[in-house]
Amino acid sequence: MNFTAQLRSLTKAQRSSILASYLGWTLDAFDFFLMVFMLKAIAADFGTDVKAVAHGIFLTLAARPLGAFVFGLLADRFGRRPILMIDILLFSAFEFASGFAPTLASLLVLRFLFGVAMGGEWGIGSSLVMESIPPKLRGPVSGLLQSGYPSGYLLASIVYFLLFDTIGWRGMFMVGVAPALFVIFIRMHVEESPVHEVHRARAKGNLLRPIGELARNWKIALYLVLLMAAFNSLSHGTQDLYPTFLQKQHHFDTHTTGLLAIIGNLGAIVGGISFGILSERIGRRRAILLGALLVLPVIPLWAWSATPLLLGAGAFLIQVAVQGAWGIVPVHLNELSPPRARGTFPGFAYQLGNLAASWNVVFQTSIAESRHDDYGLALALFAGAAAVVVGVLSWLGPERRDVDFVEEARRA
Repeated sequence: MNFTAQLRSLTKAQRSSILASYLGWTLDAFDFFLMVFMLKAIAADFGTDVKAVAHGIFLTLAARPLGAFVFGLLADRFGRRPILMIDILLFSAFEFASGFAPTLASLLVLRFLFGVAMGGEWGIGSSLVMESIPPKLRGPVSGLLQSGYPSGYLLASIVYFLLFDTIGWRGMFMVGVAPALFVIFIRMHVEESPVHEVHRARAKGNLLRPIGELARNWKIALYLVLLMAAFNSLSHGTQDLYPTFLQKQHHFDTHTTGLLAIIGNLGAIVGGISFGILSERIGRRRAILLGALLVLPVIPLWAWSATPLLLGAGAFLIQVAVQGAWGIVPVHLNELSPPRARGTFPGFAYQLGNLAASWNVVFQTSIAESRHDDYGLALALFAGAAAVVVGVLSWLGPERRDVDFVEEARRA
């Protein structure tokens, strides 16, 4: 059966789970990336520098493993669907509250709490959809699911482009409450993961069971954390400071900055979906390696061009490569995870990797400021090094495809 026929064969419930997981990650990323456009404005409002405000991004990333662990345990015990709804409501509430922060310290606390809630969404959403669809569709759907991240960045870019000059940074955070409305769709249209239903029917809902699974599978867990540290260094190293690079090094206004970010995120969506489909033909590891290698020749165009046209071309191409490699991550982590802990395992490994990479934005800012605001150099160094490490680790690691998750759950 070809790809198009497989898509048509999906049930309404399966299509709803795909849409819910994609939109959940899109709206989560939308709330996260609103802040990266506003570092300079927040710093000016609180009378400090960009580096001090950039700690908010660090705290968000550092808090995500805690959220992945706690919400993952709850999802393995009580189901993916109800915990996903609670998680979305929480990160929307903390995003909204950020707009009322009276001091930088209070804003940093709220960004930490937002990070806890944000950390739970990816693992729960990816396990819900990967456990609900046919094995042969996991690669393409993985690319679609991960493209939710640049879709959220794209949405944040558009909102920044259209509204920032009118509503300011506080108003931007208040717009971030919108994802809470998405819970209504999940409540009405999304069904529980069939794998979780098997475990629940067999009375395997012990809240602490996933901890035992993590301990028994510590080698693959350690490998995935290292892989995700490299992956997160690659993505955040090319994304989080990019608007600041355009604003401070090139002195672009709101509209030019927003437009170039939009172009980059269109490339990311193209890359994620294309490489996800490609991974069904050439394998997960080869597709990741190809994406990582394609980053390297694009770096000079992306980081050191002087005109908006060339910078736009660089932004598009580098994100095709970066998010092309990332498009395989949801399926790769779920396929390598133990069946009794799939609600916890992928998200926790992902977010521990985020923790390891969480200081990147601060390091990059320090490098740039020590070189007279040469953000291009800081971006290039991190992108090149991270791409090489991603390529090496993915090639040396394991791969596991076409596993029937429901049958695996019955045997577990």
